Amino acid sequence: MKVPREWHKSFFVNSFYNPAGELAVARARPEAAFVLKKLKLEKGSSLLDLCCGPGRHAVEFARRGMKVTGLDYSAEYLREAETRAKNKKVPLRLVRGDMRRIPFRGEFDAAVNLFTSFGYFPGFSDDIRTLKGVARALKPGGVFLIDVVNGALVRKNFSPRGWFRLKSGGWHLEENVLTRDGCFNEWTRIKPGGKAVTKRFFNRLYDKRRLSDALLKAGLKPLAFWGGFGGERSSKDRNRLICLARRAKPRRPPK
Repeated sequence: MKVPREWHKSFFVNSFYNPAGELAVARARPEAAFVLKKLKLEKGSSLLDLCCGPGRHAVEFARRGMKVTGLDYSAEYLREAETRAKNKKVPLRLVRGDMRRIPFRGEFDAAVNLFTSFGYFPGFSDDIRTLKGVARALKPGGVFLIDVVNGALVRKNFSPRGWFRLKSGGWHLEENVLTRDGCFNEWTRIKPGGKAVTKRFFNRLYDKRRLSDALLKAGLKPLAFWGGFGGERSSKDRNRLICLARRAKPRRPPK
């Protein structure tokens, strides 16, 4: 299955896929509470929400007293995040940019990357580049929490195709191809009375070991893993793979 190298540039639009549906927004509050508990941040701490999307978590972080910057490539999602922040009457700095080129250095107490917003690019080097950008954006000793789908479970329960009815009354169809590196996906969405729209994407799959190796390579030391936002223990049978890591402090030069 061939996937456009920069597929994300046209995929993340509300007309095709919106990660801030009703159920996702309802889950954002307890998920944000879990994240902040694990980050152990004081009010007023600076927090980068990398790939913030429509801002469902970013707004919750801001509501809890964090100084939040959201970065995302999708201009449409950022406009939705801005509207959500205004409606909740919370300050939110929003920046449009590519996660491979994070434009910050030593600015944040913590960073997060949630809802499998990682592993999109055909080259593994791009993932490392992204993680190194996170490390640079953090203050020395800053912490990073990343949440991705558990690659071990995807491989265990892999299905080459599937379909289900959308809440809108339309249909969602999937064709999937599994490789050693990840999963190539083709989604077709059919709205009631509308034409079918098909788009393809790639997601590199990470299990606990592979994620740990990538973080370490980027200068981020894994501290703990969980299998869900309820604090579940990480295992091959959990859908989520959540990791807390810390930016390594600069080494002191030898005397």
